[in-house]
Amino acid sequence: MTTQASGSAKSAHTTRLDGGLKAWLQVLSSFCVFFNTWDLVNSFGVFQTFYQSDLLRSRTPSNISWIGSVQTFLILVGAALVGPLFDRGYLRTLIRVGSLLVVFGTVMVSLCTEYWQLFLAQGVTVGLGLGCLFLPSVAVIAHYFVKRKSAALGVASAGGSLGGILYPIVFQQLEPRVGFPWAMRIMGFMILAILIVPICFLSVQLPHSAIKRPFYDKRAFTDRPYMTFCVGQFFGLMAVYITLFYIHLYALERTDTHPTVSSYLLSIINAASIAGRLLPNFVADKIGPLNVLIPLTGGAAVLTFGWIGIHSGAGLIIFCVLYGFFQGPFVSLPPTIVATLSPDLRSIGVRLGMMLAISGFGSLIGEPVAGAILLRPNGWMWLQIWCAVLFVVSGVFSVISKHLVDGMKKKDQILVSSEGSREPTVVVEQDMKR
Repeated sequence: MTTQASGSAKSAHTTRLDGGLKAWLQVLSSFCVFFNTWDLVNSFGVFQTFYQSDLLRSRTPSNISWIGSVQTFLILVGAALVGPLFDRGYLRTLIRVGSLLVVFGTVMVSLCTEYWQLFLAQGVTVGLGLGCLFLPSVAVIAHYFVKRKSAALGVASAGGSLGGILYPIVFQQLEPRVGFPWAMRIMGFMILAILIVPICFLSVQLPHSAIKRPFYDKRAFTDRPYMTFCVGQFFGLMAVYITLFYIHLYALERTDTHPTVSSYLLSIINAASIAGRLLPNFVADKIGPLNVLIPLTGGAAVLTFGWIGIHSGAGLIIFCVLYGFFQGPFVSLPPTIVATLSPDLRSIGVRLGMMLAISGFGSLIGEPVAGAILLRPNGWMWLQIWCAVLFVVSGVFSVISKHLVDGMKKKDQILVSSEGSREPTVVVEQDMKR
């Protein structure tokens, strides 16, 4: 059984293309999915400000942020259910259902006037659709790329940054001219047009597993590097979207930033995150994704502590540029790290889904807690400290995961050397850079 598993795993690796038209069509398709998944999450800050100042002015910041945090939560936790379905060969079904839900939910937002309506349409319906779309677009890249896996995923994830630039500007330009309902309908039609690409082209290279895998991997709970990394992502996702949700409001309330300029701060963050998703991923293919994520997490923590002292428009713009770069890898690098830590690519959907589900609970509570902190005396300062400390904790767990990986590699080297000239049995071939 072990020999057969080794042979099939090795064969699966060698059949991946690592380039070519079909492989790069998957990257383009994933790019379009990112454009219409994380861009909507990254754009929620403009809705947070609009709802608080107009449509839902009677609601607290914490209440409103639940809409966006539930949307993010369903993307990530939905991956725990979607992962096994992807492994069983339901890729195209997931893409079609997800596209339908996202477009339908976005159009339905145009009819909403009450909090509970927005919560169901924008939070739940769109969130469920995004959950169907996101994981397959990430996992499929591991089927086509080996050496350039991080770079390919970085290119695909840049779609979320471009969408995060475009959609806030589209909403803020359309809403005063055509009103909130038609602004949302136009955005829904844009989403539909872009999602036609993955509906037509997204496909897998490897045959799906004949084994019906469970919705979780029991062995993963005893995999200490993997579980430690998942805990780190839990705290990281608690932190990373706090700034995106509240930066526009902070600019209006606590700085001298012109309202027109403040409306573009989200787009500035998302523009800078393009470099933050591309450059670190190219470096990750050389030195390992964990080695890249750890210092960038530390940089995000330092920047967020520095945010406390920013009270000018110019300083805030510089902060947004730097923060966009340092937060970009939180979307693009973790899937590559999970693929590196997974012993079998045929279970990557399950393990990636588990990691995203764990981190999803962090994203669910991070922004509402930040909104509740904002209502306290010196609320902005404590919100910023809360965000920075979460980044620190996330970085610590990533360092521990890296230490555990290095310890396991040293044990493997000692075991191989002790066997002398005897050729070791290779059970599963996997990337050694972690």
